[in-house]
Parts: sequence; C-alpha cells; structure tokens
Amino acid sequence: MSFIKKGLFNSKKNSKKKKQSFEKKQSGSSVDDENPGQSVFRVTVPDNVNPGEEFQVYAGSRIVRVRCPPDSRPGQSLQITVPIDPDALENDSKSSAPPSNPSLPPDSPNVRRISEAGNTGSAAYMVTIPEGVRGGQQFPVTIQGQQLMVTCPQNARPGMSVRIVPPPPPNNELQSPEVPSPPPPPKDESTQLFEVEVPNGVLPGQPFALLAGGIRVLVTCPANASQGSRIRFKLPLAITQKREPTSELQQLRLKYDKDGWQRTIRISDMKFQWVRVDDKGEVENTSRFHMVKSAYVRKLDFRPGDDPRIRTGVLSLVPATEAVMDSKIKSADNRDLVTYSDIANAQVKAFDEKSEWFYNTCNQLCVEWNEGHMRMNVRRQFLLGDSVDAVMSLSRKDLRKLWRFEFIGEMGIDAGGLAREWFQLVSEEIFDPDMGLWQSSATNQMCMEINPASEFYCEDHLVYYRFLGRVMGKGLFDRQLVAGHMVGYIYKHMLGWPVTFGDLEQIDEELYNNLKQLETMVKNGDDIELLMLDFTTTKEVMDNKEEVELVENGADIEVTNDNYPEYLEALLKYRMLDRVKPQLNELLLGFFDVIPEPLLTVFDFQELELLMCGLPEIDMEDWKANTEYSGECDEDGIDHEICQWFWDIVSDFDQEMKARLLQFVTGTSGVPARGFSVLQGNDGNVRKFTIHGLTPGICLYPRAHTCFNRIDLPVYETKDELFERLKLAITMVSTGFDIE
Repeated sequence: MSFIKKGLFNSKKNSKKKKQSFEKKQSGSSVDDENPGQSVFRVTVPDNVNPGEEFQVYAGSRIVRVRCPPDSRPGQSLQITVPIDPDALENDSKSSAPPSNPSLPPDSPNVRRISEAGNTGSAAYMVTIPEGVRGGQQFPVTIQGQQLMVTCPQNARPGMSVRIVPPPPPNNELQSPEVPSPPPPPKDESTQLFEVEVPNGVLPGQPFALLAGGIRVLVTCPANASQGSRIRFKLPLAITQKREPTSELQQLRLKYDKDGWQRTIRISDMKFQWVRVDDKGEVENTSRFHMVKSAYVRKLDFRPGDDPRIRTGVLSLVPATEAVMDSKIKSADNRDLVTYSDIANAQVKAFDEKSEWFYNTCNQLCVEWNEGHMRMNVRRQFLLGDSVDAVMSLSRKDLRKLWRFEFIGEMGIDAGGLAREWFQLVSEEIFDPDMGLWQSSATNQMCMEINPASEFYCEDHLVYYRFLGRVMGKGLFDRQLVAGHMVGYIYKHMLGWPVTFGDLEQIDEELYNNLKQLETMVKNGDDIELLMLDFTTTKEVMDNKEEVELVENGADIEVTNDNYPEYLEALLKYRMLDRVKPQLNELLLGFFDVIPEPLLTVFDFQELELLMCGLPEIDMEDWKANTEYSGECDEDGIDHEICQWFWDIVSDFDQEMKARLLQFVTGTSGVPARGFSVLQGNDGNVRKFTIHGLTPGICLYPRAHTCFNRIDLPVYETKDELFERLKLAITMVSTGFDIE
C-alpha cells in the first residue's frame, strides 16, 4: 500500500492475520503490525461507484480518496492502509476526556460511553437504534461534537444497542470550521473561497441553502459549528463566475424566481440535489405529505444483469430532497468529459445552443468508426420483430457506435435518410395503441401513456419497453426524432425531476379534483370516515375491475382525518409510478443504456419533448382560423383588442416559443396531422384552441386548462404587459413553480 500526498489510496487484499487483527477494532482503526507507522481502516464502497472510480471516506479525522478495485462493487467492504496521522495520535491520547469546547453540542441521548478493560485506544460507545430504522439503513448521532452516520446491522432492530468506535474528534482550536471540500477539481480549474455565517436554527449536521457567487448551493453545517459560527468552503471558479443568460426564457426565470423546488450543487461532493427553498432562502422540509410542498423523484439503482449486455435496475420513488445525481460524465478512457462547470455554463444557454452542446458531447461519447460500427439489416414486412432482435443483441458500447441501415431486398445506401425512416416507422408502430403497449392519455388525446395492462396484450411486453428506451436514447444520441409524444410526468422521470400532486391533474383530472375536495372537507372539520374509504384503489384489466392495496393490508385501514395525508401520498405514488413500474423501469434502463443521466440536467421536461419529437411545423393561419373565443372576448372575437395583441405577439414568437405556448395550453407540442380543426380534449371530442378573456383582477397571469385547450387571458391595459406576462407564464410552467 503506497501513500500519495494528494490523499489517494488504492485498496488491496490483506492477509488473514491482518484481517482478524483489524476486525477486533471493528469500525475503528488498528496499527499494521507488518508496517509500523501505518493504520488500517475498513471502508464500504458507496452506491453508484464503479470499479476504477474514486470515492472519499473518513480515515480517522482525515478525508482520503480511495480507488475502487476492479473486482469490488457498491456495498462491499475494503481494507485500506494509511500513514498514522500525528494529529490523530494526539487526539487519541486526549479522547478519554470529554470535549473541552463548551460550544460543542451534547452527545445524542441514545449514546452511552462504555469502559473496556485493557482498552487504551479510542473510546467505545453503545448506540441505541432509533424507532423506524431497519437493517442496512443509516441514522445520525452526535458524539464528542461530531455528527456521525451509523449503519444499522442487518440482524438488528429498533431498541437494540450496537457498539461503535468513532474516529477521533477534530482539533477544537479551529475558529472557522471548514466544510469538507468536494473532490479535487482538475489541475487547470481554480477555486474561490467563501465564508458564511450559519443561519439561526441550523444544527450541526443539518443542511442549509445559500447563494455563493450567484449559484445556489447546499451546505451541511459542520459538527463543530453552530448557529452564528462562520464556516468556509470552496467552489470551482468556473461555476461562480457570473454567466449572462443567452436565452430570453432564462432571463425571465432568473428575474421572476419563485419559491419552490430548485436543483442545487451539494458542495460536499459536487452532486446535484433538489431542495425546496422558502422566501428566506432556507431549506424547507416537511415531515408529512403536503399537497403543495411535497414532491418525489424517481430513483433508479443500476444492477449487473445475468447477460453482461443487459443490466438491470430497481426503480422507486424517493422524497425529492433525497434524490441526488452525478454532475460529471466519464469518457471511455475514464477521464472527465463533462464537469459540473460545463453543465452550469450550458444551463443558461438558449434552447438551440443547449441542444448543440448536448449533441457535441454525444459526438465525443460516440465510438470511433475504426473501433467498430453496426449494420442493421431488417425486412420491411417484419420491421419491428427484426429491429427488436437486432437492437436487443447489442451491448451498451454497441449502442454508441455508428449505425448504418439496410432494408433487405431494397436498393439504397444509408446516407441518413434510411436511418430517419427507420426511427420514424419503428416508433410509430410501437406507440400504436392497437399494439397494447401505449394508450392515449385520458386527459389529452395527443399524448401517450403506458398501458398498465400491457402484459395481457403483448407477449414479452417488457422487452419492447427496453427496446423503445434504447431507440429513444439512440435517436437522441444521433439527432433522430421519434414519433410519440408522451405524458409530461414520464419526461420528468427521464430527467429525474420532482413529480408533485399537481402532476396528477394531467393524467386523471377527476381523481385530482376528488382528492382536493377531500382535503377541503378535512379543513372544514367534516368527518371523512363517513365516506367509507380505505387504502385501496381499483384498476381495470380486460374490462374487469380489480382492487389494489396501496399499502400493506390497505383494505383493513380506514381513511380518517388523521391519516388522510398518507392516503394522498400512497395514491400519488401509485398513479405516478407503481401501476406501471415494471414497464417504466425497462423504458428508463434502455434509455440510459445510451444517454448518461447528467447530460440531461441542462434541459427542462418541455425541452426534452421538443428535443426528442422535434419542433412542430405550425400553420399560423390554420391556428387562427380554428380558434374560439369566450368570456370578455365572446362578442368581438378575434377583433377584440387583447386578441389582436395576442396574435401579433405569437406571430413574432420563434418556433421554440410557439411550441412552448402549445405545450402550455394543450399539454403537448404536437399538432394533429389534419391541423387545429381536429384538436381534441380529454373526452376525445374536438376541443378547439380557445381564448377566454378575463376581467382585470381575477388573475395576474395567463393560465391554461389543458383538458379543453383553453387559455384564460386577463384583459391587460397594454400590449407590453401582455407580452411579458404571457412569456413568463409559458416559461414558469416548466419549473413547477406556482405563479398565482
């Protein structure tokens, strides 16, 4: 084991003798008998760390970097050897005394120090496992001023005690504690030092959000700091330098930033994390489900599959605050191809500039032609079957190779046209409702949603979802378009965006309104037990209705005024994920077989739809001719002043803004093949685009009703006011912020 001054350690297998000697110390450290002056530590490989990649761990009071061995996986324990830290030795000699700094927080109430005969090393403690913690989960404790995370043993349960040996506490002489620095940036990347004051009410180990150099970051209060203390941390200079937004939409977002869910940079490891920030800039947490404040993000844990070409994964919904995503992308030779700085710079670009940055990055990920390329030979009369066999036989590396297409029995050289035709035909066939994999959304006939009963209509249905995910990923990778517009929450799942209770309205308006009414009854003091509800719902399979339990033994749990938030939460999770979890799991796995997740963080869910399906060709005259008018505009129609201003503004919009307006009002950027005259509502009937005029004061901004393709337009006093409020409404809808 060699020590590198920069703090990088390579783990290795040690002798049985050393292993036994170490295990006597459990989570502490021991001196290597064969190498005096060195300490041995046992560490666990974190989630999402691949062989050959580096990760940070505590070794005593120091943070060191460890390279994961080729034969190790997340969750596996490693043994590392590091030189003894002189400061740690000094601390060890003092560890038997209580902390001398009175400002340090007291030990947690479930912590008890124990005396062990003959133990002259670090002090040992018994920690009681809190309620609600299961085997393998972590829980925080405070010992000697340090905030530590303890992993509950698999065979333990709440109320039991476990023995731990914490690392030595840090020196108490630091007046300005420093937050653990993120992984070292590239050598050519400078950093900027920030010093901030811990806000009131923030305890050691708790996170708080702040603006540093114009970037919202998430900082965890160090264990030896408290409210009012000044702490320091560093950020790469590349992301703190002011970047002027090149997109008018981004300028509006920055100008009218609202409270709500925001993606921040976690400075401890420079990963992206979602936080909800209140009007004071503080992180807002909710302990129970809240219709407005709660949100969930899909979590996809990748696992190796039986076939090395096809990996598996476990899909779940987690609270948005627990969802993190890498901010780096590695190249084939394991170098940093994209860093957090590149992503931060790309996020403020206009849509076409972001798209070009995305495609250029994909080009760098593409396998060189001389390293291999793929020829796809398919028969037109068996297009889907041949294509599934071909694509599903490929490895993830093959998916990033150049593809050339040939329709067997037809003359033609693929110079791009055959590839374009293949993506169009294959996606059209697989999105066809007659195939049983997808169905038109109940609230928007232009959008497709996963058929929960697909297994009864299509043999090997999950293979087709994995295939479609790969096709969509490859299409995005190669600048090709697919034919199907999906419901909005699927694009959010692809991006790792929060889904909220409001998203339920887009897929089941009736259920959404009923649940809102339920909350109103509770607020009015009505007893909802009289409704005879329980924690179940129904699903329809082949025209037969079946009962589904939302939680374990849900049929035996009545919905009451006390537990109705948990009922709403369970219903939301079921409709947003659980009822189509197997299908969505395969779709996402296939998609991420091609596209690295961090690469999508520069887009919002509306932009992703435009990127995958293309900007629509909009005939303005057809749009105007097939628009209806109501409310304040009922009598004058298109001749009303506000309507004339509206069409003047929309006519001057570029193609992207016109598409976003369609997304805002109809729920999708798609235009019916026969034009606006056959635009449908959620009931399947023709519902033409409608402008509904409102008297001033009813609402400040234009608002949309996607179920029947209507935009409510306040009668503003000036054209400029309409222009700014309309663009703001169109922009803010993709952020998830409420602008009322």
